[in-house]
Amino acid sequence: MHSSTPSSRSSARSLGLTLALVSAFAFGGSGTAAKPLIEAGLSSQHVVWLRVAGAALVLLPLAWRHRAAVLQRPGVLIGFGLLAVAGVQACYFAAIARIPVGVALLIEYLGPPLLLGYVKFVQRRPISRGAAVGAAVAVGGLACVVEVWNGLGFDPLGVLFALGAACCQVGYFVLADAGRRGERPIDPLAVSAFGLLIGAVVLTAFTRPWTADWGVLAGQVTMNGHHLPALLPAAWMVLVATVLAYLTGVVAVQHLSPPVAGVVANLEAVVATVLAWVLLGEHLGLPQLVGGAMVLAGAFAAQSSKPADDPARALDQAVAVTGSDPLPPTGADELRDQRPVQPNQSR
Repeated sequence: MHSSTPSSRSSARSLGLTLALVSAFAFGGSGTAAKPLIEAGLSSQHVVWLRVAGAALVLLPLAWRHRAAVLQRPGVLIGFGLLAVAGVQACYFAAIARIPVGVALLIEYLGPPLLLGYVKFVQRRPISRGAAVGAAVAVGGLACVVEVWNGLGFDPLGVLFALGAACCQVGYFVLADAGRRGERPIDPLAVSAFGLLIGAVVLTAFTRPWTADWGVLAGQVTMNGHHLPALLPAAWMVLVATVLAYLTGVVAVQHLSPPVAGVVANLEAVVATVLAWVLLGEHLGLPQLVGGAMVLAGAFAAQSSKPADDPARALDQAVAVTGSDPLPPTGADELRDQRPVQPNQSR
């Protein structure tokens, strides 16, 4: 069934890694773009709604072009919208209302190790040593990046919300990959477009955007002592940190494996910290520099691991074998009938 050549598999892997890096860098700029808007008067919940709803509007033509996907795999699209878009955002912002942002970020980025645990202990599929070591090193690096030791006063409910964000992040990787599995694969661009549309609808119900003072967007915001139009960071947050980030991230998962794409995604925290240093004047300390190096090392260890058996299965087992489509929290009935013929992949 795997008819691709080693060179084509290597090219797909390189493309996947490149897209995963682009996605991590794009996602990493969201906080830096959002902070001036929040400081100008918008609540964090309304900024999140602006981000998702704006991206959904931009991708509306793409969703219309791929409207057949709604009938092909509705479970995957609904699951992606609820978990990978609305779930991650809602849980994360509920968490930072109760616990330090750095602690919440670290807990959320336990997603890749949780994904590996799901693969190994729930699906009972082998994972590569490189992916496991890479995930462990990357999480250790994240502890340094966010300086977790500076904020250990945990609120139990806040921790639960952050863990919810981590679990939803697992859904991002699982469902992004599930779209290409089975007899009715769907375009990854359709997954992103409809996921953001569904996420925008869900977030609208919870954030009530009509109560926000959107006049802020017509004024100026301050970034590291410099004044700039509020629409500039808003546009960056929508077009780059959401549209570009989701599109490249979903396609990357389909060229890599979900565990490896998850580990590479940890670079988002490093990017966010560096951008905050450059654009917001939040300086990096030695622990954060060391942590950033550890995250880079972990991502490299994961993406450079080698297959352990039959070369014909190299594409699926090159990094971390996760088995055929798992049953995500939504759309389970649709995915249940897919046949686990070969060790396929399941953000």
